[in-house]
Amino acid sequence: MGRILHGKFRREANKILEKYGDLFTTDYRKNIKILEAITVLPSKRLRNMLAGYITRQIKKLQSS
Repeated sequence: MGRILHGKFRREANKILEKYGDLFTTDYRKNIKILEAITVLPSKRLRNMLAGYITRQIKKLQSS
């Protein structure tokens, strides 16, 4: 089973995707670097969680 993410977390990730969606790829490591460049995040854990969520969303969009 996966982790449950809070609604606020998902909303913020979706805002980032709407604004910068064309920059992100299905590669988790590249998405980490992109997030570092476009946002100021208070912790590494939050950055990694956002990168993972965005990566899953990009993969989901490409498969449909």
